[in-house]
Amino acid sequence: MIPQEIIRKKRDGYALNAGEIAFMVQGIGDGSISEAQIAAFAMAVYFQGMTLDERIALTRKMTHSGDVLEWTSLELSGPVLDKHSTGGVGDKVSLVLAPIVAACGGYVPMISGRGLGHTGGTLDKLDSIPGYTTTPDNSLFRSTVRDVGCAIIGQTASLAPADKRFYSVRDVTATVESIPLITASILSKKLAAGSEALVLDVKTGSGAFAASLEMAEELADSIVAVANGAGLRTSALITDMDQVLGTHVGNALEVAETVDFLIGRRNARLEDVVIALAAEMLRLGGLAEDGGAGRAKALAVLESGQAAECFARMVAALGGPWDFMERSDEYLAQAPVIKPCFAVAEGVVTSVDTRRVGVAVIDLGGGRQRTSDSVDHRVGFSDVCGIGARVGPDAPIAMVHAASEEKAAQAHQALRHAIAVGGTADEPGAMVLKTVPEATAT
Repeated sequence: MIPQEIIRKKRDGYALNAGEIAFMVQGIGDGSISEAQIAAFAMAVYFQGMTLDERIALTRKMTHSGDVLEWTSLELSGPVLDKHSTGGVGDKVSLVLAPIVAACGGYVPMISGRGLGHTGGTLDKLDSIPGYTTTPDNSLFRSTVRDVGCAIIGQTASLAPADKRFYSVRDVTATVESIPLITASILSKKLAAGSEALVLDVKTGSGAFAASLEMAEELADSIVAVANGAGLRTSALITDMDQVLGTHVGNALEVAETVDFLIGRRNARLEDVVIALAAEMLRLGGLAEDGGAGRAKALAVLESGQAAECFARMVAALGGPWDFMERSDEYLAQAPVIKPCFAVAEGVVTSVDTRRVGVAVIDLGGGRQRTSDSVDHRVGFSDVCGIGARVGPDAPIAMVHAASEEKAAQAHQALRHAIAVGGTADEPGAMVLKTVPEATAT
């Protein structure tokens, strides 16, 4: 086969067969296909799309371009379950969700990423915990999953390596926003991680990649259909990202909010998303008869402290402090400048440009503009007001955590532009906007 002929075929709108897709993936993985050809192939898919059969074939081939983890040899007593989020601002769901599901009898080997752009990365949050290793060797990763029930780590070079090269080219050629390629990229890593069931959290709104509900539905439908076609039982929840999820944004601050959540100080909007995802994971994994039973189990392990204990054990197993839950305030570094940010006028919060909030955290140093950038884990915003909250001279819209007075002043201005204040506000809607079950996606 010749790469340019396969590219030409896709460019002209024809479906590729499994052999042609396998040839392209092998060439992407072993370097025999050039970056120029990868870019041309990605652009052809961007404009022409892919059929369901093509998406399944692409996902399967990228999954098997490297190692595929297996868990049967550990003789685990429950199902291996996973969750993936399309990214948001203040999204610390994984940190809370993994120990909840583990406390309910599931096993969660969660392979997460770092932040790039306006959304934060789960690994960057965990890096704010002293000693926690997000790149353990395979033996430590497996033993932590076996003994604790969950381990949140980063992608290894041996998992779906073709996807890693493919994505790096897409990232610089304006072809990231392709539903078929996003689908294959997400699922190849999840299938390579050896999960038995997956729940997808597709976010929509001002702080989400899928800004419109229609785009979120298209993405959710594609991933659910392809995952089930590739043999991974999967469903999706479409959730709201029109304001900060929880109250804190920034790496150490979100870990602090995670600790608060697990010990009983919970934000209602964050709880709605976490419990809904937990219930769906437990249902898919056969640990709950239905969503209602799953919700009850998830809430029970929160109230009993079992989920908090799982989180503490995971942190300790992966190198963090054994008493992290009891002394997190001492272990998490604090910014030298912490100041309230007040609105220009008194009133209620009417809307939040959530993307702007995320960008403001990057400007503080809490995220990356380039993959090579370092991250200041201390900075961000805490106690961010949600829609409908009253603000004024005695009620700030947020607390700014900055490395300097100059950075704090810049963040104040950014927040005032991102959070609108007026006389009245509509009541925020439901957090879970739609469910895409595993049996109905097309």
